[in-house]
Amino acid sequence: MTTFQRIRGVLFYISLLIFFIGLPFILSFALGYKFNTRTLKFVKTGLIFVKTQPAGAKVYLNGELIAERSPTSMQELLPGAYKVTLELAQHYPWKGQVEVEAGKVSRVDKVILFPVRPNLRQLNQEKFSSFRIDTEKKVVYYLDQEKKVLYRSNLDASNFEDIASLPDKFTQVNGWEVSSDKRKLFIFNQHQISVIFFDTQGDYEYAASTVFLDYPQEKIINVFWHSDSYHLVVLTDKHLQVIESRPGAVPINLVTLNKAESAAFYDTKEDTLYFSDSQRSPDGSFYNNLYKLELSANLYLLEKLISQPFGKVNPEQKERQ
Repeated sequence: MTTFQRIRGVLFYISLLIFFIGLPFILSFALGYKFNTRTLKFVKTGLIFVKTQPAGAKVYLNGELIAERSPTSMQELLPGAYKVTLELAQHYPWKGQVEVEAGKVSRVDKVILFPVRPNLRQLNQEKFSSFRIDTEKKVVYYLDQEKKVLYRSNLDASNFEDIASLPDKFTQVNGWEVSSDKRKLFIFNQHQISVIFFDTQGDYEYAASTVFLDYPQEKIINVFWHSDSYHLVVLTDKHLQVIESRPGAVPINLVTLNKAESAAFYDTKEDTLYFSDSQRSPDGSFYNNLYKLELSANLYLLEKLISQPFGKVNPEQKERQ
């Protein structure tokens, strides 16, 4: 055998040896496994998927910058905890720790990188005490208790105008709300409700005079507009009532309350009032219940309620008590 043949034979067996030694690594890599030098075992890997809004952020894995920018994925990662940092110019960075599990994808795809200088602009042109946003009509209402004026503007701050004047004797406003027909608002304090009509002519000659509804014997907790923009649902320390927004209107007691400070939420779309009230248990202790009171948009139902004698308790209320 010549020297050349012997060299070829040696190289063949060396190549064969390398092949069989490297075969497990090749197969494990193809099947998603990686050799862990710490445990000296083949371990199934996982990956981290990163997505940001906006895209194009730099991605750091355990402090090292990877080549791709978000959205991207980092594959063939051994199970364990990894520190991920996302950076984008002129935006606040995001930092977090991500757990990688064998054979699974760890998703970091809810990341919003907020700008260092946000798109911020002032909408009001006058001082105000509180405001309301009407997303349907895309307008903002501003209430200035000091000047006793209600302003309105579009969501882009255009068409800023004053549309109503508050009564002088209302020194304290505990709450207010614009009606669904966008023609008036109510304001209230502990013992009085005032319904104020908007100025549609650009001056202070209102479409109707201000309405005052007095509650000298009860403390008003909250007030809600009924969907008809005419009736008010009033929560006091003693009753749940419905009252018309007209001068001289008489409130109708729907429920007599046991609790002086009940909480309430009114669903205008369904004309449904949710409220809490206390009830005495057989052992004499009190506990809270949550009630649902339906006030249908069907005006016939309201007419039936208004036709009841003042202070009459409905059958459901008797049963509840």
